Amino acid sequence: MTAWIAMVADEDAEPALREALALARTPHGTVDNVMRVHSLRPATLLGHVALYRACLHDDANTLAPWLQETIASYVSMLNACPYSLANHWANARHLIGDAARADAIEAALAAEAPEQALDGAALALMRYARKLTREPGAMAQADVAALRAAGLDDGQILEANQIVGYFNYVNRQLNGLGVTTEGDVVGYYAGA
Repeated sequence: MTAWIAMVADEDAEPALREALALARTPHGTVDNVMRVHSLRPATLLGHVALYRACLHDDANTLAPWLQETIASYVSMLNACPYSLANHWANARHLIGDAARADAIEAALAAEAPEQALDGAALALMRYARKLTREPGAMAQADVAALRAAGLDDGQILEANQIVGYFNYVNRQLNGLGVTTEGDVVGYYAGA
């Protein structure tokens, strides 16, 4: 079982859903379960695809891709979301490009001690991600000031904020509907 609710297969899709599924196809030509779980409501599928791509795959983003994926992974760890963690840590590991460094970062994040492997802007972003995920009502202007002090500009702060918000949304969607990676190609860079 790939989810706790029904998901429509390509061959059973009505025209509106077929169009939405076409937009959701991965570089591998598949539709991952994270998107297919919306198949009963194509409008939310379209919204999800647009938000995902804007947060993680927009050419205007200036945060390093490995850092975007590491933020995504940390939020997914904090939310105990195995689906997002499997996909986005595979991406982060690939983009980091150094197995020992990736192992150290993964262990530090799993221990909720990012300072053991990261510093500077990367560490500031992990602290921001943790607070926004765990204590959203406690956020203060000082949290953004700390990101600026670490060298991030307001556009990068917005990017990080959107990644954290997106993964808090999608982790709850996936966990709440029991979505698994069964049948998915795990990681954007799989096979690369």
